[in-house]
Amino acid sequence: MKRILKPITYFLAAVYFLVDAVFMAVARPISAWLARHFEFKRLRAWIRSLPPYPSLALFSVPVLILEPIKPVAAYLVATGQFLSGMVAFVGCELLKLVLVERLFHLTRDKLMRIPAFAWAYGKFTEMRAWLQATEAWRAIRSLSHAAKDSVARVRARLAESFSRPVTSRD
Repeated sequence: MKRILKPITYFLAAVYFLVDAVFMAVARPISAWLARHFEFKRLRAWIRSLPPYPSLALFSVPVLILEPIKPVAAYLVATGQFLSGMVAFVGCELLKLVLVERLFHLTRDKLMRIPAFAWAYGKFTEMRAWLQATEAWRAIRSLSHAAKDSVARVRARLAESFSRPVTSRD
């Protein structure tokens, strides 16, 4: 039984981390943009002043509030409300990741003082490193870079065509 469950577990973990990585690729730029455009100095100072365990409690709030929306989104999709379900899922997942990423950035040092959190984070980084070392991950990254390059070339061509002066042939 263990031989059967182990590959299934690895597959499910890989899918989870892959989806998470795709969402993080979108969430990180949003998070960076928010950090550049909104100065929450007092809030940031308060968050940084928290001891380790209250930091952990605050860190878990977005997960506890937004994670239950996934089954609601699945229900919406299953009942034929595909667009509503997908918007709920994508919107809440991005919001959760942005909030968690910002909170982790602010409280990382304090969270690492909690032995169980440090252990779990170590396992998370090991799993992420394993996933990124797989051939499938490298292939997807290669396709992603190729797609980004193609989009950049198309944008450059469009920008060039719009920047040329219009000449009349009359």
